[in-house]
Amino acid sequence: MAQTRHRLVNVWVNLRRRPRVGLALSGGGARGLAHIGVLKVLEREEIPVDCLAGTSMGGVIAAAYAAGMSVAEIERQALVMARWRNLLSLADLSLPRRGLFKGDRLLAYFERHLGQRTFADLALPLALVAVDLNTGQEIILREGPVALAVRATVALPGLLAPVEMDGRRLADGGLLNNLPADVVRQMGAEVVIAVDVSAEHGELWRNHIRWAPEGVAEAIQVLGESLGVMMSAINEQKMKQARPEILIRPDIPAGVSALAGFNRADESIGSGERAAEAALPCIRAHLRPRWRWLPRGRVLNDARSLEDPRCAGRAPARPSGIAT
Repeated sequence: MAQTRHRLVNVWVNLRRRPRVGLALSGGGARGLAHIGVLKVLEREEIPVDCLAGTSMGGVIAAAYAAGMSVAEIERQALVMARWRNLLSLADLSLPRRGLFKGDRLLAYFERHLGQRTFADLALPLALVAVDLNTGQEIILREGPVALAVRATVALPGLLAPVEMDGRRLADGGLLNNLPADVVRQMGAEVVIAVDVSAEHGELWRNHIRWAPEGVAEAIQVLGESLGVMMSAINEQKMKQARPEILIRPDIPAGVSALAGFNRADESIGSGERAAEAALPCIRAHLRPRWRWLPRGRVLNDARSLEDPRCAGRAPARPSGIAT
């Protein structure tokens, strides 16, 4: 009788439980520092994270968190590296045909903080997104040295030399999947929290071409906008397939772009905090224990659905200094 009761209790626990939570962090350069603010709120409110996927700067933050670094330490490092002198210490000029910078110093920086950890050594399951320039295929990195994988996911073509790995030339995954909600879904996440810090079309270049002659600047601007349109279309399709339960879009401070604004880290982090706080009611609704046979996106107790605009919008804008 006791054994039967014990088995029934186990069945009940297995059928009704908290859903597995996955966190997807997008690329965005300096804008990606807002991810730290999101993590601060999730940690403060004891929102569990069971697995992570990240692209570019989102991959950097995700890897640090998966490696066991506290959010306070990640924030401290971001504020230290926000100083121009520290950022310039990572610069190592390269041959123009591979990229403006070699990226060796950047890899050494990642190794100092992540050590020689492999993906198997991490405290949380992690996936990083890169693109193989040889084949044009999206590559999901889930094994091998973590620091090298992080270096690959941030290798913005033309800026950082690609990473040679297993016969591949790996570059920034944002080219094909800037917000890997689909990847974290494939890792087993039942509730996906996706954080999008992507810039608008062409914004990657807008603040960095003032030095160029007028005709050249216009050409670069058109190139940037064209690339932005292509990336947006690809990522929009992936988002439709992944259908994250919660989509957080922080209002990044005006003037902070992919390549500029690292010195405003505290403002970007704050924007992430405000956006995550606005999403808390929706997050908590989706984290209520559910019956295992309910389809994804359905929870008991009248939880909000994906279609609820409060689950897929921006944080309330501040009166000034915040892009709309």
